[in-house]
Order: sequence, then structure tokens, then C-alpha cells
Amino acid sequence: MSKHKLFLLRHGEGAWNKENRFCSWVDQKLSENGVKEAQECGRLLKEQGCKFDLVFTSILSRSVQTAWLVLEAMGQEWVPVAKSWRLNERHYGSLIGLNRAEMALQHGEEKVKLWRRSFDMTPPPIDESHPYFLEIYSDHRYTTCDVPRERLPRAESLKEVLDRLLPLWNGTIAPEIRNGRTVLISAHGNSCRALLKHLEDISDEDIVNLTLPTGIPVLVELDENLKPVKPRQLLGDQARIQAAIKKVEDQGKAKASS
Repeated sequence: MSKHKLFLLRHGEGAWNKENRFCSWVDQKLSENGVKEAQECGRLLKEQGCKFDLVFTSILSRSVQTAWLVLEAMGQEWVPVAKSWRLNERHYGSLIGLNRAEMALQHGEEKVKLWRRSFDMTPPPIDESHPYFLEIYSDHRYTTCDVPRERLPRAESLKEVLDRLLPLWNGTIAPEIRNGRTVLISAHGNSCRALLKHLEDISDEDIVNLTLPTGIPVLVELDENLKPVKPRQLLGDQARIQAAIKKVEDQGKAKASS
């Protein structure tokens, strides 16, 4: 029997999503379309009568901006928003800034799919020669992390995303849900996928096939032990959602390059 509701949301389309580039920890605002996606998400959640007690985001602007726009559209701007680097997108290492379709042409679609979706494959690490290294590691937001900056990742598999996410889930988010609060997590494709893998006990092999489009809320109904009681629901027009899923999956195909 369902006792708790958890809502997960991959942020609206960002500038680099539109350009089909690995964005990762480089900070990006939402694109014009991403703003619309977040606003439409908020209107949908309002129509469905959703009321949030607490929102969690990463410390990347596209995640925070999405949460603000959703709450504004719902008329719930007062809801507290807590931010943590542990909900950041997966760190794609030296792939950051590169075009996915171009990488598929160079390395093959299967390799790019494994880099993007597999559970335990870590991409090549970023180093100080990378054009975005300083932009990331000199950013003031990382002085407030609960680990020293020198211990922050230089590249991550999905497994490593889950490992750094779990302390936040177990220590902060899960207790809030157990206390009866309805939570929205406005985060990223891979941080949401990692959490769903944990909650739904998805196998290492099957997680490759889990795709979350931007701006589509996911409802997970949980029992008193925070175990799912029914399959996750992607909320909204289902034909549109399937088209959005296909669009995300096609980003890693060589033929997507132009």
C-alpha cells in the first residue's frame, strides 16, 4: 500500500542539451525551450493537485532554475529548496563539452552508449589541460561541499554517482519522506537514474535502458520502508513522453550529427 509519494524531475533542456554536448559539471542555464518545459511541468503538477513540503536540487543552475520555475507555476514559491552537490549530474571527465553524435562517429555508438548509460564504466578523467577544468574546480560553489575540493570526482561511472548520492538520500531526504513530507528532487538525468536504480533495485544490465527526458516529472509511490509499491509513472501526455525519450536516445547516434 502506498504511503509516500516522491517526485523526481530531470531539469528542463539546457543550452548544451540543445547542442547535444556532454554538459556534466559545467554550469549552464536553461534554454528557452527548457524554461517552457519547467513551466509546463509546474502547471501539470498543479493541475494534478500536487503540494510539496520540500525540494532538493543540485548546485548547478539548470537544476535550481527548473525548481524555481516549477514552484512558481504551482504557486508554491514558499516551499524550502535545499541544494547539494551530491545531486549534480554525472561527471563525464574528459568528455565534457564534446558532441555526443561526433563522438559516436569517432568511437562507435555502442561505446558512447556505455559511457552515457552503463552502471560501472568510468569515462577518461578530466585533467588540468582540459578547457573546462578551471571553470569547474575554481568555482566558489565547491568551497561549500561536504568534502574537500581535491576529493571531488574527476570522472564518474553511474555507480560512483550513486555512491556520492546515497549519503544525502539516507541521511537527509529519506528521513524527511518518512516524516510524512512530500519531496520533489529537481536534479539531472543520471542522478535521477542512479536513485531509481537504488529504489527499484534495477539490475546493472537493465539500467542502461532507463531514459529520462528533460522536464518530465516522475512519480514514485513508496511504502513505509521506502520501497516502490507500483511501477514509476512519467506524468503527462504519453505520446509526447515517448517522443521525448526517443529524442534523448538518438543523441548518442552518429546519424544525429549534422
